[in-house]
Amino acid sequence: MNNDDMASATHPRQFSGVGVAPGRVLGAVRQMPKPVQEPLATASTATDAGAEAQRIKDAAKSVQAELRGRAAAIEGEGREVLEATALMAADPMLVKSAIKLLAAGTPGGARTAERAIWEAGAGVAEKLKALGGYMAERVADVLDVRARIVSELRGLPAPGIPASDAPFILAAEDLAPADTATLDPAQVIALITSSGGPQSHTAILARALGLPAVVAAPGVDTIADGTEVYVDGAAGTITEEPGAKLKLAAETWAEQAFALAAFAGSNALADGFAVPLLANVGTGADAVKAADAGAEGIGLLRTEFCFLDRDKEPTVEEQISAYGAVFAAFPGKKVVVRTLDAGADKPLPFLTNADEPNPALGVRGYRTEMTSPGVLERQLEAIAAAEALHQAQVWVMAPMIATAEEAAQFATLCAAAGLQTPGVMVEVPSAALTSSTVLREVAFASLGTNDLTQYAMAADRQLGPLAILNDPWQPAVLQLVKLTADGAALASAATGLPKPVGVCGEAAADPALAVVLVGLGVASLSMSARALAAVSAVLGTVTLAQAQELAAKALAAPSATAARAAVRAGLPVLADLGL
Repeated sequence: MNNDDMASATHPRQFSGVGVAPGRVLGAVRQMPKPVQEPLATASTATDAGAEAQRIKDAAKSVQAELRGRAAAIEGEGREVLEATALMAADPMLVKSAIKLLAAGTPGGARTAERAIWEAGAGVAEKLKALGGYMAERVADVLDVRARIVSELRGLPAPGIPASDAPFILAAEDLAPADTATLDPAQVIALITSSGGPQSHTAILARALGLPAVVAAPGVDTIADGTEVYVDGAAGTITEEPGAKLKLAAETWAEQAFALAAFAGSNALADGFAVPLLANVGTGADAVKAADAGAEGIGLLRTEFCFLDRDKEPTVEEQISAYGAVFAAFPGKKVVVRTLDAGADKPLPFLTNADEPNPALGVRGYRTEMTSPGVLERQLEAIAAAEALHQAQVWVMAPMIATAEEAAQFATLCAAAGLQTPGVMVEVPSAALTSSTVLREVAFASLGTNDLTQYAMAADRQLGPLAILNDPWQPAVLQLVKLTADGAALASAATGLPKPVGVCGEAAADPALAVVLVGLGVASLSMSARALAAVSAVLGTVTLAQAQELAAKALAAPSATAARAAVRAGLPVLADLGL
């Protein structure tokens, strides 16, 4: 150890969390600004309840307009998040609750608009938290919107990412969706949070932006501004005052990341076994970027974007235009369309019930067909019409399918619309356990590992304390993946038709886990366009037999940590590439 290393090793603090996006970077920390201060309980001077109510309405509209404006300036997942947050800003439940509080007053005097919206936001957040599951995930959105409305009422800038003259590592307890959606990767070079989980907004958008990130790392929100730290997004560690060895690691990773900047557009294992790498997109602009990145097709088109921020169902013509923009980017190639995944964390006024006691287990995805018949049929009509105008090979899958009967019903709806390749999302454990019968009814399946993990482990994917459970490396989750692939093989033998199984969840973007998924029998992988090159580089170093051997080790492991360690030990290329 040289003098530099000895000096930095005297009292360095190291923080451990969950690595959610790989990369090794060095930089100065900037903490997110402190939360908006709580308003006083009562007004210091006389207030008019009617005037204060109007102030609340005006402020909420201004916040919604500001968020919509920011959404319009960006594309992809960030835009979807901002649109959803804008909906929350105009939520009548929040505004009406605040106005009721104004009218009620307090024993100590009248409330201000600021105090009323503050208390109303707290009340809504508590109700959502008590519901658990996906509705609990909306708590951060509500509190973020509350802070923005209070800032608007005070005439102050909205809370957000700190300004800096130089690139920095952003640290926080957690980040609001509206903040993560508009991060500038040229300024923010890594994300570290003390809370959150591997499937939180922070984690998902960090992966989409290609930013090294560590979540659920207690204490990182106490690091002083300006402190130099080393972040290892693969290992899940943050080290203060790094020495020469870690500085060299960051420099080496920067060189390796540059070398991984491109994907050749055709992926295969070392023995030539083809494993197509597809992209997850939400809009036509996303699809163009994915095509430019070399994606071999689209493995997940999230159609929710057409429906967000709408009080009424979009017309068939509007949907045809939106889907056609994606199809046009991939002529002659596969585009997998997921039908509307509304409900839970994506409520829609014309389709879902916000008063469900447990929305994560409620009417969402395909189940909305039971309560709002016709919406799905019109969507399938639009998909078929868009397909007729383009050359893409369109496959269609329904989310939240739980039984073979539901799969058969969806296949019938697709046939009626003229769609030839129906499929299902495997997110509910029952679909994995009965995949041999489910897949006799449809042409393919795609594993949504985010929800499959959450349901299998009974662990809210937004909760930092449960991050170790909500990990797709959990052997139980991997067993469900294997059961799905094995069931597909049985269904194929029974029908004489291929029944491919893909993965479109976040697990596909982890290069090490991608090897395991292929070894378990997964035929294709879909991910953010930024992950294509790294996943391809690692898959190209193993044969199918080696992938199967590593998958067996992961299945046999006693924990997610042990499974990950066993596989990484068998993939030295990960260390070489800084992954």
